[in-house]
Amino acid sequence: MAKNAITEKNLTVPQVKKLLVSLGEENLDQFQRRTLDYASKFSKVDAEASEKLVEKLVEKFGLEEEEAIQVVNCMPKSVEELRVFLSGGRKIIETSKLEAIVNLLDEHRKLK
Repeated sequence: MAKNAITEKNLTVPQVKKLLVSLGEENLDQFQRRTLDYASKFSKVDAEASEKLVEKLVEKFGLEEEEAIQVVNCMPKSVEELRVFLSGGRKIIETSKLEAIVNLLDEHRKLK
């Protein structure tokens, strides 16, 4: 009997939205439709921008992927808001680095 390999991948809210939209709303069950509704309301950037931001946050600023995803999902507007997402870690991040992260987020923030 062959085993099916299941892989797990962390996704940002915009990536979830893109994935569910690609399936077609008529093919979604009730839970998936609610998830799509949530993702549509709370996506702050598009899927491509969210992927690039996560990569930059991991590579340039040394964040863990999970931290970077949460930051992109919420897109904090200030250093104080950003500290909330990074305060649980073992490392202390310099204020100048936090300001650079906020500036990067500002560059990619979707205009509403």
